[in-house]
Amino acid sequence: MAVENRMDKIVALAKRRGFIFQSSEIYGGQNGFWDYGPLGVELKRNVRQAWWSDMIIEHDEISAPPGAPSSFDMVGVETSIIMHPQVWKVSGHFDLFCDMMVDCRECKARFRQDHVPTSQCPLKPSKAPGEHDKCQLTAPREFNLMFKTTLGALGTEEDAAFLRPETAQGMFVNFKNICDSSRVKIPFGVAQIGKSFRNEITPRNFTFRSREFEQMEMEFFCHPSQSLAWYQYWRDRRYNWYITHGISKSNLILREHAKEELAHYSVGTADLEYAFPFLEPGSYGELEGVAHRGDFDLRSHSEGKLCKKDGELVVELGADGKPRHPGSGKDLSYFDDQSRERYVPHVIEPAAGCDRATLAFLCEAYHEDQQPDEKGVMQERLVLRLHPRLAPIKVAVFPLIKKDGMPEKAMEIYGELKAAGLSVQYDQQAAIGRRYRRQDEIGTPYCLTIDGDTAKDGCVTIRDRDTLQQERIPVSKVVDEIQTRLKG
Repeated sequence: MAVENRMDKIVALAKRRGFIFQSSEIYGGQNGFWDYGPLGVELKRNVRQAWWSDMIIEHDEISAPPGAPSSFDMVGVETSIIMHPQVWKVSGHFDLFCDMMVDCRECKARFRQDHVPTSQCPLKPSKAPGEHDKCQLTAPREFNLMFKTTLGALGTEEDAAFLRPETAQGMFVNFKNICDSSRVKIPFGVAQIGKSFRNEITPRNFTFRSREFEQMEMEFFCHPSQSLAWYQYWRDRRYNWYITHGISKSNLILREHAKEELAHYSVGTADLEYAFPFLEPGSYGELEGVAHRGDFDLRSHSEGKLCKKDGELVVELGADGKPRHPGSGKDLSYFDDQSRERYVPHVIEPAAGCDRATLAFLCEAYHEDQQPDEKGVMQERLVLRLHPRLAPIKVAVFPLIKKDGMPEKAMEIYGELKAAGLSVQYDQQAAIGRRYRRQDEIGTPYCLTIDGDTAKDGCVTIRDRDTLQQERIPVSKVVDEIQTRLKG
């Protein structure tokens, strides 16, 4: 299947089945913003919950690096979208969070400089910007990606604030609060899921590059001497999380950044990259980054904005010899009661995009095959092979026909499954084969059919989405059977 054709089909399915819609579509849409429909919000919620479970709830089940404590604390926070403007000056976002952009004086379009070769000029026929005789591209200039807003009624420059471009800084500025209010000991992690905003010059590729998106980030604070081991631990663990939840190893790579790619604060960074269908074969797009941030963030928020000089991080000074962007002045070091050592912890940061992860799972799950219908005739089938943990609907319940007590029994089973906390759909419209196809298309892993024999033998038929195998199970064990299969 051609790259464009496959991605077009996924986008069409997402709209047709209520996964993702263009924001404000009835008014022509708003570029870079997306709405999640009834099934999309369930899929994204399941991705979010799977990440949170791995990071916060189930972390003790996975062994730590050699020499590190076998158990460590993981806690969550939820910080505000608008923070003190000084946060973004000290973190470097105010000065450095920029892309280079170019404008075309002829068509008035705007492009990110590094995207010009792969972008399309609005003029016809389709060509890259600059390839038309009429194109008049400006010189590249900086464009700050933060969304600016105003606090209060006066609207002066002193009232300016920003929508956060990342969730990470909310965890760094609360480091002391978390240590003082909780019983956490180094090493420990702080996780957060929340919305972030970036004023992308050219949002594109469906939900891959948007202006409003949701991040799943974790900051892991550890002793400097153990930070490299923890970096490798979290890098490998995050790779395995995607594999566990259905991403094929052939479509996922773990790419270590070259030295010239590293951010000024980074000791090491690795990107988890996925072969999204909108990319050329052999190309990958960033899915998640795992960064070894050293002590950059805690020191910055304590001392002032840091910069690299002669290979060392030092406070950046202005022309007057004072810190250009002063920090809070608060002591953000950590004191170890047992070793009696005081130090500034190093930080390992796995930072994932919830929207990009959802898109990757959706792309990976999309399959087309041929399966026989009730009469044995081969028919085209579209199926989403989502991991059962991520599937929006876990099980569908069908009465074979709308009489002989089948709908009543089906509704009874439907109620029991819902009472057990499972997401369920009830469907009694159309032929049974068509109902199966509807559930295959939205990724439902199991279907239950109540037929004429149910009243006699007390059993129903369970059908597996991927194997298409069907078997009879007792009505009394339906809930346990579905729960067992979902766990397995």
